Amino acid sequence: MHGPTLTGVSLLIVQFIVIIGVSRLIGRGARWLGQPMVIAEVVAGIVLGPSLLGWLWPEALGQLFPSSSLPVLKMLSQVGLILFMFLIGLELDPKLLKGRGHSSVAISHTSIIVPFALGTAAALWLYPRLSEPEVPFSSFVLFMGVAMSITAFPVLARILTERRLMHSKVGAITIACAAVDDVTAWCLLAFVVSIVRAASPTQAAWTTLFALLYIAVMLLAVRPFLARMGARVASKDGLTQNVVAGTLLLLLASAWATELIGIHALFGAFMMGAVIPKEGGLAEALAEKLEDVAVVLLLPLFFAYSGLRTQVGLLSTAESWAMCGLIIVIACVGKFGGSAVAARLTGMRWREAGAVGVLMNTRGLMEIIVLNIGLDLGVISPTLFTMMVIMALVTTFITTPLLKWIYPLEELARDRIDAVPVPALASAPPFTVLMCVSHGRVGPGMALLSHALTAGDTKSAQMYALHLIPSTERASFHLKHDPTPQESALAPLLGRAQHLGMEVRPLSFVSSEPGTDICRTAEAKRADLILLGWHKPLFSRTVLGGTVHEVMQEAGTDVAVLVDRGLKELRRILVPFIGSPHDKTALELAQRLLRHAGAEVTLLHITSPDQPPEGAVKRTRVEDLFPEESGQVRFQVVAHPEPEAAALEESRKGYDLVVVGVGAEWGLESNLFGLHRERIVQDAPTSLLVVRHPVAARAEAAAAESAEELPAGSVVS
Repeated sequence: MHGPTLTGVSLLIVQFIVIIGVSRLIGRGARWLGQPMVIAEVVAGIVLGPSLLGWLWPEALGQLFPSSSLPVLKMLSQVGLILFMFLIGLELDPKLLKGRGHSSVAISHTSIIVPFALGTAAALWLYPRLSEPEVPFSSFVLFMGVAMSITAFPVLARILTERRLMHSKVGAITIACAAVDDVTAWCLLAFVVSIVRAASPTQAAWTTLFALLYIAVMLLAVRPFLARMGARVASKDGLTQNVVAGTLLLLLASAWATELIGIHALFGAFMMGAVIPKEGGLAEALAEKLEDVAVVLLLPLFFAYSGLRTQVGLLSTAESWAMCGLIIVIACVGKFGGSAVAARLTGMRWREAGAVGVLMNTRGLMEIIVLNIGLDLGVISPTLFTMMVIMALVTTFITTPLLKWIYPLEELARDRIDAVPVPALASAPPFTVLMCVSHGRVGPGMALLSHALTAGDTKSAQMYALHLIPSTERASFHLKHDPTPQESALAPLLGRAQHLGMEVRPLSFVSSEPGTDICRTAEAKRADLILLGWHKPLFSRTVLGGTVHEVMQEAGTDVAVLVDRGLKELRRILVPFIGSPHDKTALELAQRLLRHAGAEVTLLHITSPDQPPEGAVKRTRVEDLFPEESGQVRFQVVAHPEPEAAALEESRKGYDLVVVGVGAEWGLESNLFGLHRERIVQDAPTSLLVVRHPVAARAEAAAAESAEELPAGSVVS
């Protein structure tokens, strides 16, 4: 008995499941390697095509993607491409060129002219070897020039965001260049497509005339209409279904018009997105509505369809692989070399120019789209299509590692446009606090604590508020974040700081490595204290796991975690004390609160029951710890077998804040996964400040590593 045969809708559903599942599975590996999602999707398409699945299991390929299903797959992938190109147009913002027009246009046009010239030169050699005789030589040459000139604007935007380069000098120039490059390259492609499709010079002239007329209508009639609609969306009911339907009708009409003219439907979709005004929120709202369906559901179908057309087996000889390598070299030399030299001539340093060249060499999805157009038109052969797909993969894959090498994080710190300058140091270094805010509700308590640490010393003290934005693949994310956003997560902190008369400098950028970025920012700002806010996570009750653990392990300065339970004032402070370096750091912070905020500090020295009271710290030691303010300090000695239980018992006596050092004696140990229960944090009725000393933290980590390396039975003296 044979199993059920997949046909019709059931086959299409299974294709969706397999394509999306394989893309996301490979995507997890790509993200781990620091690669953009497009790499995973292209590789998934090749894996599901004849290059791998068809080679290993041809029967499965025939069952999953029978030839009768390919027309449906192609049509759905084209719908996905139309929506995706519309999203790309939405991402293009004229403000990207503000103040950078001259250098951006110069670099961008050079990065098109040089690879275009090299591509046409290579076409002279490739045409007799890889082209069909019926393909006109002029069409082949022009198409190869355009294919070599493409830059992947969407992939580039995501790489810049993840590498925190979007607001740097390099990032600002590159994104502007890519925007100009994208528009220019698509206009060139539309011109080439019109020539390929035209049956005569007269028809080509008519196509050009109608294309110019179409662009004029979009700019002079459609754009003002969309601006008025965007204003209504911003001021009234928001993005209604009628507005979405009307926009989609205009999108489809634009795509149909350009297809009818002869310059391809994708150009119309791109143009429609580009003319939508970016002010007022219409572009952002449309992107949020459409991107998940386009990018997650439909776009992987295009990659699968492209993978079915990519046949690595066609490169069966050393000569064919040599030609493929030559194409990759030409593509890199033209795009990287042209962009880097042009950037250098505009006044950038070689490192900056090299970074621009590496970024502009990114091709990704845009190249795959162009190659599919060429294959559909019959301009390039399946063999050349496969070579060019490999070139697109290689140039995209090498972008991230090359960028890390040419433009390391030290250069980024040097060149960030929005870096807040550190004032010149006075005779005594200022006390600097870096407040790291994840959720807005922890901000007011952090502002109150920072103010108490520096009250009366606000002129020399420096306060920074840092909010890290998690990276995402969503296009609407990039539409939201311009160079100087007022992040809502920082608003409560900044509001409380203004009420207290504090000057706080806000910092905000996208981060895929929050722990590392917090430590680097603290080092750059010469912070004396990193203040982290704690919020209860979804799957864990721990305070000292995840990002907090990373910061505590890596930071070169004091770290404190504020557990805010309605902190309103700082009059009574409790400091449990045993004598560890972390406890001493907690005492130092308590001393600042005592000196600057006039708080009353209770120092609870806990001893073991077998230690006699006279062996405990004498009262005179308080004068050593707080020599100037001993009158405002209460000193208590308690013998208890469980230090955290004694601290909890005392904390219930009306304190505003408990300042405690990290340590096993308090049930507080920095843990990457946070699988243990922190009793003093969970059960204390008041707000807590958990403090860690950096030198002690490193010594503890080194001791733990040494203990793990000792053989069984060893004794440490």
